[in-house]
Amino acid sequence: MDSQFSLNDRVAIVTGALGLLGRQHCHALAAAGASVVAADLDEDGCEEFAEDLAAEEGVASMGFRVDITDPATLLHARDYVLDQFGHIDILVNNAAINDSVEQHEGDADLTRFELFPLESWKRSLDVNVTGTFLCCQIFGTPMAEQGSGSIINVASTYAIVAPDQSLYVRPDGTRLMFKTPAYPTTKGAVLSLTRYLAAYWGKAGVRVNALSPGGVYNSQEPFFVEQYSARTPLKRMAHDDEYKGAVVFLASDASSYMTGANLVVDGGWTIW
Repeated sequence: MDSQFSLNDRVAIVTGALGLLGRQHCHALAAAGASVVAADLDEDGCEEFAEDLAAEEGVASMGFRVDITDPATLLHARDYVLDQFGHIDILVNNAAINDSVEQHEGDADLTRFELFPLESWKRSLDVNVTGTFLCCQIFGTPMAEQGSGSIINVASTYAIVAPDQSLYVRPDGTRLMFKTPAYPTTKGAVLSLTRYLAAYWGKAGVRVNALSPGGVYNSQEPFFVEQYSARTPLKRMAHDDEYKGAVVFLASDASSYMTGANLVVDGGWTIW
């Protein structure tokens, strides 16, 4: 079984690598033996993280600045990675805009559907959908040409079920925010793109799957953590390292007959 999960001699690109889960995805792939390209908007941050990753996990790694909405930066990254390693084997499309509780600032009314700004809607579509499309196109094409590869598109439970807006109401009745329409819509599109590419590239040996994580604890307000946990069968939020096994599984030969699937790891959230 160890050989099935091994990623030795494989090269993985992770977008949104400096995020809460992005860092964990990088560590998981590196621990399994992959050379990891940590891609995000902060060039210095990516390079520092890649240095730490190489030191901790003992694999080759590099940090690279990419804007997933800008084809030029993606093409530059692709060409550089191919020049350095000769191949790309794994892509984790993790970068996204998420109107999360821990990041929310401002007027809760602006997150209401009736008042949600058009520019915010367009920006989410641009990053979450077009950015994922571009990464698949630019990094996935070399995989198809070499006849092998694994693409993991990070979706969400809110790609499957609608947001429970009651979670964002404090005990005193005031509202922190609404989960906006942009995130569920764009993550639903990611699932559709995943299925499309799985069918399109299946004959080329490229597997394309989605990973739908549940809510991750990140020092959210206690009322939210309590309400989210109460609604989850396992009665807690996920720890940020609890998706590492799923990422390695989808990236490795352990899932060699799996494509077009959505691996849901949510503590049971979507069974109710």
